[in-house]
Amino acid sequence: MGALGVIAFRRGYYYYVGSANSGVHRVKRHFSIKKKKRWHIDYISAKMEVVGAILSKEPECGLAQRFESFERIRGFGCSDCDCESHLFYSPTLNLEFLST
Repeated sequence: MGALGVIAFRRGYYYYVGSANSGVHRVKRHFSIKKKKRWHIDYISAKMEVVGAILSKEPECGLAQRFESFERIRGFGCSDCDCESHLFYSPTLNLEFLST
């Protein structure tokens, strides 16, 4: 996947934190399978089922820090900041965490 190379994805749930500066239009794009691949997330959202999205006014790096207890996919989606990752993994869907 670009500069990240090959990433082996395990069965489970992946949580992506992004800015979506163009609003709901960008978020809706991630639910589409057929799309031009521009960002890291485009490569995986075309192959996996997107089950939801949460919109927030909190900056993406602040949101990414909230996922510190989750396993990180190093270097994913954070090429323009100092974060370790903007993609996180959990073997289970964690709705309680997402509601906070």
